[in-house]
Amino acid sequence: MPLYEERLSKDMARIREEVASLGTAVQKAQEDSMQAALTGNKVLANQTILRDHPINRKTREINRLCHAFLALHLPSAGHLRLISSILRLVNELERIGDYAATIAREGLQLPHLPSGLLKQEMEELAEQAQTCLRQAMKSFNEKDAELARETMAIAAQGKGRGDMAFEDLVQESETSHEQIRYLFDALILIGRLKRVCDRCKNICEETLFTVTGETKAPKTYKVLFLDEENNCQSQIAEAVARKTFPNSGDYDSAGRRNGADLKPRLFHFMETHGLVTEPIESKVIEPDAHKAARYDVVVSLQGPVSAYLPQQPFRSVFLDWDVGTPPEGLSETETDQRYEELYREITVRIRDLMETLRGEEAD
Repeated sequence: MPLYEERLSKDMARIREEVASLGTAVQKAQEDSMQAALTGNKVLANQTILRDHPINRKTREINRLCHAFLALHLPSAGHLRLISSILRLVNELERIGDYAATIAREGLQLPHLPSGLLKQEMEELAEQAQTCLRQAMKSFNEKDAELARETMAIAAQGKGRGDMAFEDLVQESETSHEQIRYLFDALILIGRLKRVCDRCKNICEETLFTVTGETKAPKTYKVLFLDEENNCQSQIAEAVARKTFPNSGDYDSAGRRNGADLKPRLFHFMETHGLVTEPIESKVIEPDAHKAARYDVVVSLQGPVSAYLPQQPFRSVFLDWDVGTPPEGLSETETDQRYEELYREITVRIRDLMETLRGEEAD
């Protein structure tokens, strides 16, 4: 083997060894933090907090080694892809280490240990998060793309389990006389475990990028358009979004009242503009915050969104667009002109929204 290739292989091997060592340390921190929180082991909690410092130092050392590798070897193709993945991966591991330290700190603050259903949910979520982390690191260290894909599915399940535990905790806070401090600390524990699953998914994506060259698919955003009867502006908005940005989002529209007919000549206008090819019907929104939470953005084109959905989901954005009023009592020519005005204004708003969400490459 030529001297250059031998040096490159040696330097890469050292980086991979450091990454594996960091992964082991982070897995240990994550397991110990939850054990401490669930059992009240204060000694273990404090040790876990202290061990976050060596994790941070090792992260910085790996970053230094990677940048030195880039400067010395000027890698291309596979080696460059691997180094770029490692740089992102160690950031994910550092954050998981931070979550472990936070869990340990919050465990020390709990006024009493979790019990009953909440404890069971925490134990199951912690086990799932630990499985994700262990398998995510194994998939990266062993260059196992199939295991990475399997682990991403487990991570998605873990996040869903965390959402259910969160909802149970919210309901408990509404019906019990638990101390606010306890509920708050428990909420943080669940939140950090959910984030561990998210970070593990990111690690698996880096494995796929390293092994296969696959890149993370751009996010598809879920957007809901509203007007009073889902018979004019919101129908135009849904159709425009589907036609203009079919790969950037999933789009729905709805109204507050049921059984409304489309505004006169609306279908004709939409058909002539290539927005629809078959009959459309109005739909009614369900004023349920849990169901609305599946939307990233909710847009009202007639009044404020709060008139349709009194409670705004944590991860949803509400937008109120004043795009004009539907045509009423106008001639056919004036009606079509009003639709044209609505169409143009809505198109501009949607383009601005989707380019904000996805960038100029939105399609």
